[in-house]
Amino acid sequence: MPDYFKVNTMNIEQILQQRSNTSCELCKSDHQLSVYEVPPFTDANAEQCILLCDTCLAQINGSQTQNANHWRCLNDAMWNPEPAVQVMAWRQLTQLNNEAWAQDLLELFYLEPEVQQWAQATQESSNDDAPCLDSNGARLVDGDSVTLIKDLDVKGANFTAKRGTMIKNISLNGDPQQIEGKVNGTRIVLLTKFLKKAN
Repeated sequence: MPDYFKVNTMNIEQILQQRSNTSCELCKSDHQLSVYEVPPFTDANAEQCILLCDTCLAQINGSQTQNANHWRCLNDAMWNPEPAVQVMAWRQLTQLNNEAWAQDLLELFYLEPEVQQWAQATQESSNDDAPCLDSNGARLVDGDSVTLIKDLDVKGANFTAKRGTMIKNISLNGDPQQIEGKVNGTRIVLLTKFLKKAN
C-alpha cells in the first residue's frame, strides 16, 4: 500500500507539473513546489489537487502569517479553468474579504454550483472548530509564544500587562478569540486580537 501511494503521488505530481507548466497554480512561482490535496477530498487524484509553492502552502496551512499583498496573484488564478484552483482562490479571497480589492474580485468570481459547494464545504464543517488566530491572522496552537501589541489592564490582578510582553507556552480554551497564559506569574485570559505570534 505505501509503495502504491508513492507511485500514485508521483503520477499526480507529474500531471500537475504538466498542467501548471511546473509553477505554483496560485502565484506562478516555481520555488519548492509540492502537491496540495484540496479538502475535503475523497481520494487522491489530480483533479482534487493543486501544485503550490512553499510560500502559498505556508500561508494556507497557517505556519506563516497571511500576507495580503502576496494574494493579489489571485486576480489571475481565479480565472484558471481547473475547479481545484478555483476553490482555493475563492477560499483565500474569502479569508481576505476585509481587503477592498479581495471584495471586488469576489464580486466578479463565478463558480459552477458544484464547485461552489466544494469551496464552501470546509467552511461549514470548521465553523464549530474555528482556528485561533492572532492579530495578523497567524494560527495559534497550544505551547506557542505570543507578544502583546498594546498595554492591557488586568482586571482583578491590579497590574497592567505592557505592550511587548512575551507570554510563553499559551493554552487554547475552546474560544477561538481567547488564549490563556501567565503574565507576572498570574494566569489570565487574553483576547487574540491584542496578540502577535512570536517567531
